[in-house]
Amino acid sequence: MEEEKTSAAAEKKGLRGKIDAFFGITAAGSSFKTEIVAGLTTFMAMVYALLVVPGMYDSQAVSFGAVYIATALGAIIGTIIMAFLAKMPLAQASGLGATAYITGTLMGSEMGLSYANAMVFVLLDGTLFIILTATGLRNKILAGIPAEVKITIPVGIGMFIAFIGSNNAGLVSLGEGSIRFASFNVLGKHFSYTAAIGALVALLGVIAIAVLAKKNVKGSILWGMLGAAGLYYALIGLGCIWDESCKAVFTGIASGFESPFVAFGEWGRESVGQVFVSGFNFSHFLDGHNGGALALLIVTAALSLCMVDMFDTLGTLYGACSKGDLLDENGDPVRLGKCLMSNAVATVGGAVLGASTVATYVESSSGVAAGGKTGFASIITGLCFIVAMFLSPIAKLIPSAATSAALIWVGVLMMSSVTKVDWNDPAFALPAFLTIAVMAFGYSITSGIGVGIISCVLVKVCTGKIREVSVVTWIIAALFLAMFVLTN
Repeated sequence: MEEEKTSAAAEKKGLRGKIDAFFGITAAGSSFKTEIVAGLTTFMAMVYALLVVPGMYDSQAVSFGAVYIATALGAIIGTIIMAFLAKMPLAQASGLGATAYITGTLMGSEMGLSYANAMVFVLLDGTLFIILTATGLRNKILAGIPAEVKITIPVGIGMFIAFIGSNNAGLVSLGEGSIRFASFNVLGKHFSYTAAIGALVALLGVIAIAVLAKKNVKGSILWGMLGAAGLYYALIGLGCIWDESCKAVFTGIASGFESPFVAFGEWGRESVGQVFVSGFNFSHFLDGHNGGALALLIVTAALSLCMVDMFDTLGTLYGACSKGDLLDENGDPVRLGKCLMSNAVATVGGAVLGASTVATYVESSSGVAAGGKTGFASIITGLCFIVAMFLSPIAKLIPSAATSAALIWVGVLMMSSVTKVDWNDPAFALPAFLTIAVMAFGYSITSGIGVGIISCVLVKVCTGKIREVSVVTWIIAALFLAMFVLTN
């Protein structure tokens, strides 16, 4: 059968035949039509990233347009590299988990680094990932991370992302030493119609996405976001009858609408190459810390980001490839090494362009389920991102209430791994819980990973299982302990 498919592909001549032979479309039992549909399906399922990722950055640090173009370019490069190097129907773009780590931890109040500084860590992450993948050290690092922590890293990141989305929409708000749920009390003294609408729309948007996902609607996140955006503007428009702040929303839109090429200009000034222009200037951090603290920060933060990237990508690859006949005899994704290398190379390129860590998107599974089997599907997805790159003015119209709904839903999707935790075993449950809790309540992915690993080591030592702690685990735990003692 395989010989017949190969000979059928060989009979095709011209450019079409060369493309077929290169990607092995006929040999894989697919067709051009199927691959095109799969590529379009994947794009529709993950295009929301272009709307959500820029919104996760503080507009004071870098403009929406700059991040939008950088994110689009990261998706284009990452997906095209996946197409040609791994020849897999998988698409890549800036990962929400890594972006949350960059914006919430590295650029947040905990470390207070600049956007350019953050790109240095993305560059280090990609470089480290390339080395680990090329040398095979990746497996040793993975083996050195306790299962208690490994399983719950995605869960903690999911809660972290959901909290960011909830806060952005005003569904929850950070007060003076407290966290409060949004007020919908129309009789309240400080009731704000626009704030209440934003929170309500985010909540309804999540519900809409869940309903669409339940009904297996392709692109459920995108359609849910667009529906939430429409509802938001309808309700704000209604409020214009009596609320002046609602009128200000539409005034801001009218004055802010601009040519798509403005975003390219912002990207050229603020993003591309900034990792080399000012990224290695850590003078702001050194104002309150010494050189040793900076060195520990670089090591632990780069390691944390690499682990987030690694687990996110591995989980996605297994999840997406299991949707089709894309696993080998050992149950691993075919061409796994090349898939990981595609991710690593794209991350390095993305850092130079100003994009946060590039990761393989689990939404690729929708394209695989649609019949995609080769890298040609990824070519189609990449071409779609090229077109989308010129739609930044439209993307800016999507309110934070709508993008927040997507963030909260991604948090829901990342909770599934919590079922793998043995909650009846205290020695397993405690590190797992601390990893999740510190990430969410401490608002730090790095701290969650560090506390989880350190607590796991201490539990094993105190229960007489010190021999189960590998040398790699000891080293990682020591690095995080030094970070907590010397930098926090």
